[in-house]
Amino acid sequence: MQHILPEIPILPFWAIAALFVFARYLVTAGGIYLIFYVWMQRKLGHLKIKPEAPGRRQVFAEMRHSFYTAVIFAGMATLVHVLKEFGYTRQYAEIETYGLGYLLFSMALLVVLHDAYFYWMHRLMHHLRLFRVIHKVHHQSFNPTPMASFSFHPLEAFLEFGIVPLIVLIIPVHPLAMLFFANWSMVFNILGHLGYELFPRGFVQHRFWGWMNTSTHHNLHHQQGNYNFGLYFNFWDRMMGTNHPQYAETFDQVKSHSQNYMHPAA
Repeated sequence: MQHILPEIPILPFWAIAALFVFARYLVTAGGIYLIFYVWMQRKLGHLKIKPEAPGRRQVFAEMRHSFYTAVIFAGMATLVHVLKEFGYTRQYAEIETYGLGYLLFSMALLVVLHDAYFYWMHRLMHHLRLFRVIHKVHHQSFNPTPMASFSFHPLEAFLEFGIVPLIVLIIPVHPLAMLFFANWSMVFNILGHLGYELFPRGFVQHRFWGWMNTSTHHNLHHQQGNYNFGLYFNFWDRMMGTNHPQYAETFDQVKSHSQNYMHPAA
C-alpha cells in the first residue's frame, strides 16, 4: 500500500458531503412537502391519511434532526471513501468488469438486503430501552411529513447508514448501483412519511403489488409503533406477524374517503 492519506483531505470531503446530503434532502423532501402541504393542500386533501396537518414546530424539529443526520451520513460516506482509497472495498469503476447483468442484479440485491437489514434493525430499536435512547426522536413525528424522512437521533442515523460500509466491504458494487440504491431509498423513505396515500384502491389486496409497502403502512407505524417495521416490502412483516391488524382496513378507509371526496353524493 502506497497510500498514507486519501487524496482528498478528510475534513473538506466530510463537509462537502454533509452539505450535499442536506441540500439533497431539502430539495427533495422540502419540494414534496411544499407541493402536498402548502401549494396543493386543498386539491390533494382527499388523499390525506390523517385529516389534521402537523404544526410548524414539528416540521422545524424534523429539519433540525435531519441536519444532524446529514452530518452523520456524510461522516460514514467519508469512512467509505477512506476505505476505498486504501483499497479495502470491493467497489469497481468499469461496468465491463462484471457485466451489465451483474450491475442490474446488484441493484436488486442492494434493495433486498437493505429491506431485511432495516426490518430487523428497526424492530430492535423498538425494544423499550433502545427506543427511549435512540428511536424516540423519530417517533416524535406522530403525524409525519416528508421532512421526517431523515429525522433521526445521531445513533439511529449511524445504524441507518450502517449497511453501506458492510456492502462495499463484501459485495462488488459499481457507483451506478450505489446511486440507484441511494435514490430508491430516499424515494421510499419520503413516501412512507408523506402522510398522503397515493396508491389506488385495492393496492394492498393485489396479489403482486400488495407486497409493496404504502404510506398508510408506515403512517400506522408512527401511530402504533408495535407494528409495521418493514421499509420497501411487506415480506418480513407478513412472515413475522407484525403487520398492523387493521392495515388493509385502514388503507381501504383512506381510499373510501378519497372516493367520497372526489364523488360526493348528490
